[in-house]
Amino acid sequence: MNNRIRTILLDDEPDSVQLMRLTIERHFPQLEIVGAFTSSQQALSEITSLQPDLLLLDIEMPVLNGFDLLEQLMPVEFSVVFVTAYNDFAIKAFRFNALDYLVKPVTLEELREVVAKVEKRQHLQSDQLQVLQQQFRKGTITKIAIPSQTGVTFIDLKDIVFVEAKSNYSDLVLVDKRRILVSKTLKDIQYVLEQQQFLRIHRQYIINLNEVKHFNRNESLLTMTTNDVLPVSRLQKDKLIGHYGWL
Repeated sequence: MNNRIRTILLDDEPDSVQLMRLTIERHFPQLEIVGAFTSSQQALSEITSLQPDLLLLDIEMPVLNGFDLLEQLMPVEFSVVFVTAYNDFAIKAFRFNALDYLVKPVTLEELREVVAKVEKRQHLQSDQLQVLQQQFRKGTITKIAIPSQTGVTFIDLKDIVFVEAKSNYSDLVLVDKRRILVSKTLKDIQYVLEQQQFLRIHRQYIINLNEVKHFNRNESLLTMTTNDVLPVSRLQKDKLIGHYGWL
């Protein structure tokens, strides 16, 4: 059993820690709980010596919140899964930063999915934490994290002209005409980018509304600043005309 995943639980609510412990002990024999804390300060003093492979971390805690704790532990040599009762914005922030998260109350299925990914997941990087902190502080998202073999690349949303579906992948097309292939479907991308300056105009395309060069209303075609010409579906054409006042 030497290959069990050494796991630490940290949540300022004792009931949450106890419930997570019981769930793990009952359903996840591959996880070995080596520490369970309700005080982030106590956890900070012991985490390094416990040498975890995985930290299940609450965000909102007194004295030291989850971000403050991680900042003092960087660079971390273990996987981090954020456990949060936060709203839709928080979920988007985690997705934008390519980070694993669980939303309270945690379901068995969601925990199972996260545990399955833990062994493959790269460790949290300092730039991921820094960008995530900024997004929570400002309440806005300006960058998206793209995982790669060597780490994580951050791209400014304003630099994305459009996104094109490629089967189960998507191509991000940037202002300099570079294309970056990401292992997300267009539906996944749409969930993350909605409520930003982006709109899905077709089953195959999401566009940055700030990067439209010309709208041919008669032929339902958009020309982007990269000179790519994209089709607009009938439903989305009405949205463009009505919602944005494009004539």
